[in-house]
Amino acid sequence: MSTQLESARNNQVTEQMKFVAGVENVEAELIRDAIAQGRLVIPANKLHIKTNLEPVGIGRLVSTKINANIGTSSTNSSVEGELEKMRAAIEAGADAIMDLSTGGDLDETREKLLEQCPLPFGTVPIYQAIIDRDVEDIDSKIILEVIEKQAKQGVDFFTIHAGVLKEHLPLTSNRVAGIVSRGGALLAKWMLYHDKQNLFYDMFDDLCDLMAEYDVCFSLGDGLRPGAIADATDDAQIAELRTLGELTQRALEKGCQVMVEGPGHVPFDQIQHNMELQQEICNGAPFYVLGPVVTDIAPGYDHITSAIGGTAAAFYGASFLCYVTPKEHLGLPNVEDVRIGVIASKIAAHAGDIARGLEGAGGRDRQISTSRSSLDWKSHLAQSLDPVTAKKMHRQACEESGMEELGEADYCTMCGKAWCSVRINKEIRDGIKQKSEEVSSS
Repeated sequence: MSTQLESARNNQVTEQMKFVAGVENVEAELIRDAIAQGRLVIPANKLHIKTNLEPVGIGRLVSTKINANIGTSSTNSSVEGELEKMRAAIEAGADAIMDLSTGGDLDETREKLLEQCPLPFGTVPIYQAIIDRDVEDIDSKIILEVIEKQAKQGVDFFTIHAGVLKEHLPLTSNRVAGIVSRGGALLAKWMLYHDKQNLFYDMFDDLCDLMAEYDVCFSLGDGLRPGAIADATDDAQIAELRTLGELTQRALEKGCQVMVEGPGHVPFDQIQHNMELQQEICNGAPFYVLGPVVTDIAPGYDHITSAIGGTAAAFYGASFLCYVTPKEHLGLPNVEDVRIGVIASKIAAHAGDIARGLEGAGGRDRQISTSRSSLDWKSHLAQSLDPVTAKKMHRQACEESGMEELGEADYCTMCGKAWCSVRINKEIRDGIKQKSEEVSSS
């Protein structure tokens, strides 16, 4: 069975391509061509396809997608807790799930999550490779064993930090935040200890062969992404990006689908340059960005700082946004943090799609605006991105003012009846219509 990329290059339209085309309202042949060019991916492990996967397309041809990270830590290892987070992320509209577990039984956690996950599912294999051993003790044999085990479970995409090279490490010495990527930091430690090149880079062809066997998509990790806006777009970040461009082409030549991960913490004025530089260096491969977070001063509100950056990233070139929760930089997120993070990222992705003129992106906005201007409360609330929160807030406002919830009131508690511009506009429209009918009948 060929990979999605190999099928596309053979001019074949797979069932997964047809599914994505239907969801995105795009011709299947356009999906096929974008995959063949390396500009769109459908992370779809051959084994996950056989169970419960609903394929998702990631690339500039289609709507901007978002990923939700979940996973146990060494201080919190409840499988049921992660299942609850995953369900909350899916209900809120996530397009993909990544299991970043580092605590408990990782195999069991991954198995249970995959059993209930209809979305593309990703992991970072190096995390499991160092369970019960020091990072200095890992080797290519261990890495390949871990990757094959996870591929056999049905994982659809792997974050592989193959672009962090030994010669890049001195470039991080003057950074404010150093190396904030866990995978990047672990591999930097391994390289310094062994005084050798990154083993992921050296074994990259073997990784490609194994991932092509199961059609696992590469998510080339940005191990040197900036963790502070002061470090954005520095020599270390760009050096790694150029290596990721090289690896993108090597993976494509091996028949593997590829997306590329990006920053990170980036001031707003540098986002356009970062997006365009990645598109140039990586020849249009889908760009998967964390945020980007546009200021460092808002712990507890980084779902907002990342949504600001995510909108610009989606407009200028990103295809895939990794959500950021309010707990970013503070602790392991809970279920509500996950839900809020997904909603904030969905807003950013949608706003970016509208701004870049993606066909059909503004249709939902027009529908809800029509309901709002007609004072159709039930339709207005039902069409919102987060109906649960919208209905809760409206109910509270009605209760506090003594209004009947979702009743026939032609105003809300913001302005009251006499001051409600929406109600007045409705009267104006009705008046204009009446005048027009009177003129027509006279």
